[in-house]
Order: sequence, then C-alpha cells, then structure tokens
Amino acid sequence: MLLASFGFFLLIFLLIGFSSVLVGKKQSQDYLVAGRSVPPFLVGLSAVATNNSGYMFIGVIGFTYATGLSAGWLMVGWIAGDYIASSFVHRRLREAAESNRALTFPELLSTWGGEEFAVLRRLIGAVSVLFLGVYAAAQFNAGSKAMHVVFGWDYHYGAILGAVMVLFYCFSGGLRASIWTDAAQSVVMISAMAALLWISLDSVGGVASAWQALDQVSATHMNWFPDSLAFPGVAGPLMFVIGWMFAGFGVIGQPHIMVRFMALDSVRNLSRARLYYYAWFIAFYFLANAVGLVSRLLIPEAGFDAELALPTLALQLLSPAVAGLVLAGLFAATISTADSLILSCSAALSRDLPPARWQSFGLTRYSTLAVIVLALAIALLGNASVFQLVIVAWAVLASALGPLLVVYALGGRPVQWVAVLMVCVGLATVYGWRAAGLSESVYEVMPAMLASWLVYIMAVMWAALFSSSRGIRE
Repeated sequence: MLLASFGFFLLIFLLIGFSSVLVGKKQSQDYLVAGRSVPPFLVGLSAVATNNSGYMFIGVIGFTYATGLSAGWLMVGWIAGDYIASSFVHRRLREAAESNRALTFPELLSTWGGEEFAVLRRLIGAVSVLFLGVYAAAQFNAGSKAMHVVFGWDYHYGAILGAVMVLFYCFSGGLRASIWTDAAQSVVMISAMAALLWISLDSVGGVASAWQALDQVSATHMNWFPDSLAFPGVAGPLMFVIGWMFAGFGVIGQPHIMVRFMALDSVRNLSRARLYYYAWFIAFYFLANAVGLVSRLLIPEAGFDAELALPTLALQLLSPAVAGLVLAGLFAATISTADSLILSCSAALSRDLPPARWQSFGLTRYSTLAVIVLALAIALLGNASVFQLVIVAWAVLASALGPLLVVYALGGRPVQWVAVLMVCVGLATVYGWRAAGLSESVYEVMPAMLASWLVYIMAVMWAALFSSSRGIRE
C-alpha cells in the first residue's frame, strides 16, 4: 500500500510539471525565466519551496533533532535577514532584469549598470556552475535518504531516480515546470508537517509534557543558545543570531531563488509575491523546528541518522496511504529544487561562460544534461550531510554574489576590477573563516559579506582621494 501510494502521488507531481509543456515555447526566455509571466502567488510559493525543500525537510529537522531548541535561532535570523534584504533588492532586481533583458543571474549582475563586464560575467558563471552543482547534489542526497527509509533502497538508487526526474522536468518545461511543481508540493508538505506535529504532540501527551520530556534529553538540549559560543557574555548569543541574519540576507545571492522574482509577471505585483513568500516561509520553518524537537521523543537516538527524522516519523505515525503522499511530496520537493538549481547552473554554463556566438536554446538543454551528470556524481561519490553541503554552498553563493547585488541595488556602480575583487574576497573569506574553526560561533556569511563590502568602500575612498589629489595638483 505504501509503495502504491508513493508511486501514485509521485506520478501526479510529475504530471503537474509535465503539463507546463502545454504553454511553453522553445525559446531561451521561456525556458529560463518562464517568459516573465509567472503570477505572484506562484512566485511566492515556488521561491519559499525551492529555498527550503531538502534543506528544510531533511537538514533542518535533522539538525533540530540533534541540537535542540537553539536550532530555532536559525529560523529567526534567516527570515529576518531575508526580509531586510528583499525590502530594497527585489524590486530593483526585477526592474533591472527586464530593462537589460537578462535571462541569468550572472548576466544580470554583469550588465546592471548598462555596461558589459565580460570577466565578471564569466567569474560569476563559474562560481554558479560549481556551487549550484554541489547544492543540487545535496538535494539528490536528501531524496535518496527518504527512499532509503521508505523502501530500504541503497542510497545510490534514490539519487539516480532523482536525476532522471530532474531530466524529465528540465526537458519538459524548464523553469515553469519547476515552479508549478514547487507550488503543489509546498501545499502538500506544509499540510503534512502540521499533521505530523499534531499527531506527535498528542502521542506524547501534549505540549507541556513534550517540553518536560525534552528537558530530560540532556543538560543542554533545551538551552536557548549553544554552549560552544566563542564570544563571552551577551556578545556570544548576539553574534550567533546576527550571523544567521546574514545567512538570511544571503538569499539575494542564490541564483535559483532570485530567478523566480526575475520571472514575475509585473513589478507591480512584487508586494503580493513577497506576502505569499514570507507567510509560507514562517509557517514552514516553525513546523520544521517543532517536528524536529518532538521527533527526538519518538525516535531513539542510538545509531539513528538525524536527517532521517521526517520520513521515519511519517512511517511510524501515519497510515500507509497518507505516508506515501508525504514521502512523495518530500521526494518531489527535493527534486524540484534540484531542478531549479540545475536550470540556473546550466544557464550559466551555456550563456555566461561561452562566447555569445555559441549561445542557443539547444546548448542550454545539452548543458542541463551535463550539469545533471555532474551533480549526480557529487551525490554518489561524496559523503557529506545534506545540511553541511547546503550550508557551504549557500555561504559561498551568498558571500560571492550577494554583496555586489546590494551595492547595485543601493545605486553603486563599481568598475569591473572592483566587482571582480568583491566576488573573490567574499569567496576566500568563507573558506578562511571555516578553516579557522569559527563557523559554529558566527556563520561565515557575515564576515565574508562584510569583507566584500569593505573592498567596495576602500575602492570608493581610493577613487575619491585620487580625484582630490589630482584636483590639488591642477
């Protein structure tokens, strides 16, 4: 019954994505940005779904299961930072994408000021290809973990099935197929997590009983903040939360999310799209943290992979038919996000790295196939957790691309060498911070973004000083 339910609902998700071919056109603009015709509710639901999916349903729930109450600060910081950045970036991004006719994120950043920065475009394209590929591999890993729990499959089989489905999505409708599937699975998953939380709390005697039991897990499990913060006193918690706010701020550096706002039907509908996005985002994150906490009371810790908490809980508490729906939604969520990542990755590979004379709709589709193979190889050969894969890839994209987008949105117009240096410094700072072992105290996006902005500020000061000194000599 479980297998039949899973297969039936997974087929429905596939058909939703495939149905987009009925309105699609064989053009790069339609394939990459859905013809800039996506209504606001679909933009909002799709953006929050592709923002989270495998990271949320596998990574965050597992992280909360293992860490405890302090994991909730990821939600607070992430959403707050995301909201602050979007309040002044999204509108300018949508306007610039339309005025420059940009179809990819690297193209948008390299032509924002009306000039064509070829070196910058290829640099951002290379960063996007590499780290979006790693990010997509994490989604394949998330889907394979769910299949391992459900059917006892080898982890490789789930990743391969996911890659085949992504190929199906990409070749059927491009970004539109991904957006339609995102919206459908987001409704299923938010309903499923709400039901799981309700049933889980009922099985442990309610909220008060659950809280008391969680207090007994360990001496630190229900502490508001981790006990391993590097900074003393109030500075430790403050820097911890601010660090995760920068992680949320880094949403603007994620090509696969921002392309959805580039695809919005009209800039006039941006406020509505953001309303759908944040309402759904808050509900998603709260339910993920709550399910992660309660699952610790129902699933023994010994020998258990924390990132399998959601599928394990669904099998324990739900009927086979409903569990099949939940698990099909989970698998579809990870795969539709992988689809989004791979589309952004293949767009960079086919439009931002090669010369203009090579660019074509056919090359974009062939690049999609190459990127799927790359991401699948990373998933099959690597052994990092979903959470860690996403956190590192997210940090690099946020720190390398986000600061430059903020400068543009606030009216700055750095010359090409300054923009290139900003990208490189952000990228280098991420790895330097992690190598120094400081990531647990302050997420590396914060120092990396600040370092990138410092490059721009120093360049502006140098230009002003040089101009002033030249005026004095004259």
